[in-house]
Amino acid sequence: MRTHASAKHPHDDAPDTAEDFRRLASLPPGQLRDTLREQIIEAWLPMANRLAGRFRNRGENYDDLRQVAAMGLVKAVDRYDPELGNAFESYAVPTITGEVKRHFRDHMWTLHVPRRVQDLRNRVRFASQDLSQTIPGRRPTVAEIAEHAQMSEEDVRAGLEALESFTALSLDAELPGSEDGYSLSDALGSADPALDVVIDREAVKPRLQALPERERDILYMRFFADMTQSRIAEQLGISQMHVSRLISRCCSRLREQVLQDVA
Repeated sequence: MRTHASAKHPHDDAPDTAEDFRRLASLPPGQLRDTLREQIIEAWLPMANRLAGRFRNRGENYDDLRQVAAMGLVKAVDRYDPELGNAFESYAVPTITGEVKRHFRDHMWTLHVPRRVQDLRNRVRFASQDLSQTIPGRRPTVAEIAEHAQMSEEDVRAGLEALESFTALSLDAELPGSEDGYSLSDALGSADPALDVVIDREAVKPRLQALPERERDILYMRFFADMTQSRIAEQLGISQMHVSRLISRCCSRLREQVLQDVA
């Protein structure tokens, strides 16, 4: 395996593997081909590691970036066609770089963000970096970023929002200016148990309206007027036992009807 640099390579760490790739393309599947493929990948790993180093200090572990870059290198080796006449590094560099960028887009966001918004974020970030060199002392405006990046101002605002949303703040984080340990979780509400009652009432309302008038009156007196069964029986001129049976029968029927509606 030749690893010396050649004048035709734009990268100092690019080994001369042109002949090895031609040989690889001619070999049938088998141990000999696998061994040569591994040797080519190993020869190009220094360049892949250097490309991974460009993405340091962006919140991802460098060893993980090297692994992602190595995956990109493997893809480049397997897909490269020496018959097209292009140098391998001209194909490998964008392939490896693209693999690392996809890693950031797909794995480094705390919340899932649409790919379009992620791309807007990157365009806005690069445009802001360019403009900061020409207008020092202040942040570029939305209009300036839009003009520089050839984007609409609406897309710039979406990209700026995404810039501030790459990571999430812990609910246990203390709020700014708080001196008593008050955190975001203390400001969150909880589920109102009365909501379940509202849902149940709305579900049973049409079934109540369909009941005979006397049964509807009995249920109203028992559950809304908070009358005892004895008082209801006295008011209607029937026995307390009869009232109890009517209430039990109505409740069972309503429960079955509501459950059938849900199913």
